[in-house]
Amino acid sequence: MKRKNNLDERQEQVLLRIEHNGCWLAFWGLLIVAVVETFIFDYDLKSIIGEWIVFMVLCIYMFFASMKNGIWDRRLKPNFKTNLIVSLITAAICGVLMAVRVWIRDPGKPVGSIAAGAMTALFVFISCIILLTLSAKQINKRILKQEAEDVDQL
Repeated sequence: MKRKNNLDERQEQVLLRIEHNGCWLAFWGLLIVAVVETFIFDYDLKSIIGEWIVFMVLCIYMFFASMKNGIWDRRLKPNFKTNLIVSLITAAICGVLMAVRVWIRDPGKPVGSIAAGAMTALFVFISCIILLTLSAKQINKRILKQEAEDVDQL
């Protein structure tokens, strides 16, 4: 059953933009809340499980919906250079956050906090580069398939 749409094309575009901005506001807001509560207020996972579940459901939905539709990003290309840069930035942020968290808990051991940050950064970098590379290969296959389908329809 098709529902009646009371919006004209301009209103539909405005509504899509509003929903888009709301989705990204929720995404970044949930991430920031989880990081602040975990690192600043020293909450454990039980304290932020609700936010974390909503954040992960949103991440998983956006990932699979984008992959299914052959969409990587508006500005970035699905290639190794992009994956390397994104992985390095992500690893640096996570490494610094971990080092600060360990240092706040035990300020007497700066070498330990640096080591924890470095190990976290290394793990995050390796995980990100592998996952992004596999995702980029999959998205490139999907794009080629969609282009072939478009040519067949002509």
